[in-house]
Amino acid sequence: MEDAIWVLIPLAPFIMGGFAIWTKHQRKLAELQIEATAEKAAQYASHSRELEERVRVLERIITDGGYDTALQIEALRDQRAVETGRMPEQTKQ
Repeated sequence: MEDAIWVLIPLAPFIMGGFAIWTKHQRKLAELQIEATAEKAAQYASHSRELEERVRVLERIITDGGYDTALQIEALRDQRAVETGRMPEQTKQ
């Protein structure tokens, strides 16, 4: 058993060097993960702002003259149908 310790003593610098390299690698991986997380957070914030803007537009449509808005939507549907070559559908009552 005492002979094994004498064999490990010359290997200690190599083991410590390997541990130092592994530690640097782990630190680099952590930094990359932090950058990726920050980038995703920025993308989510941007997407959230876009969705909030869309909700504001929808709220404005709903609260501003509902009947008039319905007529405008139907007019746009009729216009799109004419542009694509389809006949506008009759509204079901």
